[in-house]
Amino acid sequence: MFALYIAIGLVTLGALLLGNSLRIVKQYERGIIFRFGRVTSAPKPPGLTAIVPFVDKMQKVSLQIITMPIPAQDGITRDNVTVRVDAVIYYKVVDPRRAVVDVENYHLAVGQVAQTSLRSIIGQSELDDLLTNREQLNQGLALMIDNPAVDWGIHIDRVEIKDVALPEGMKRSMSRQAEAERERRSRVIIADGELQASNKLAQAAEAMANTPSALQLRLLQTIVEVAAERNSTLVLPFPVELLRFLESNTPQQADATAEDRPATTDHAATSPDRATTDHAAPDRTPTVTPPRTKPDVAPASG
Repeated sequence: MFALYIAIGLVTLGALLLGNSLRIVKQYERGIIFRFGRVTSAPKPPGLTAIVPFVDKMQKVSLQIITMPIPAQDGITRDNVTVRVDAVIYYKVVDPRRAVVDVENYHLAVGQVAQTSLRSIIGQSELDDLLTNREQLNQGLALMIDNPAVDWGIHIDRVEIKDVALPEGMKRSMSRQAEAERERRSRVIIADGELQASNKLAQAAEAMANTPSALQLRLLQTIVEVAAERNSTLVLPFPVELLRFLESNTPQQADATAEDRPATTDHAATSPDRATTDHAAPDRTPTVTPPRTKPDVAPASG
C-alpha cells in the first residue's frame, strides 16, 4: 500500500515536472530563455520547446506589426500657427533579445519617442506642408523615430499623420482664401472662353465674307431653329447688305431735300404777303372819285 502511494507521488511529480519543462511558441512569437537571470541561448523558434523546470524562465516576444496611436500634440508651426496634430505608428520587433534586454518597456519607449518627434516635426514645418505635403513629413517622422529604435531591436514600419486640427479663425481665413482663388479661376476661365469664342467668330465671319451664300444658309438655319420652338413671334434677321445699301443712299436724298426746301419757303413766304397787301390796300387808302363833266353836245345841223 505504501509503495502504491509512492508510485502515485512519483507519477504526479513527473507530470508536474514535464508540464513545467514544456513550452509552446506560436508562429509569430520567439522565446527568450533566462537561466538564473541570464540569457543562455538564441531565441527559441516556433514549436514545442523544453526548458529546465524551476531553473529556466521563458519570455515570449511577438514579432507582429504593432499599431500604436500617437496622442494629439499641440504645437506652433514655423509660420506661427497653432495646430493640434495626431498620428499613428506601425512598428515591429526584429531582434527579440535586444528588445527584452536593452529596454525596459519597448512599447512605452516607442510611444514617447513618437510624441517627441511629432512635436519636433510640427515646429519645423509650415502649415501648408502639414496640409498638403504629408507624405514627406511622414517619411521624416518615421526616420526620426527609427534612429533610437534601431538600438532597441525595433523597426519602424510606417508613420502617418492622421488629422491636423486648426483654430476656427484660421479655418475662416483659409475658406476666404479658397473662395477668392476659385473666383479668380472662374474669371480666368470665362475670359479664356470669350477669347476662344471671339477667335472662332472672327474665323466664321471671314468665311462668310468670302462665301456670301453661307450667310443666307445661316439665316435659313436660324429661322428653322426659331420656328421649331412654336413661338407666335418670328424674329427675322435683316440682311447686312441691304442695310449698307440704304446707308450709302440716305445722305444723297437728304442733301437733295435740303436744297429744295429754301426755295419753297421763299415762294410761300412772299406770295401770301404780297397778295394780302394788294388786297388790303384799298381798305387803308381813301378812293378819290373824279368829278363828272357834262359831255359836249354837238349842234344839230339844219
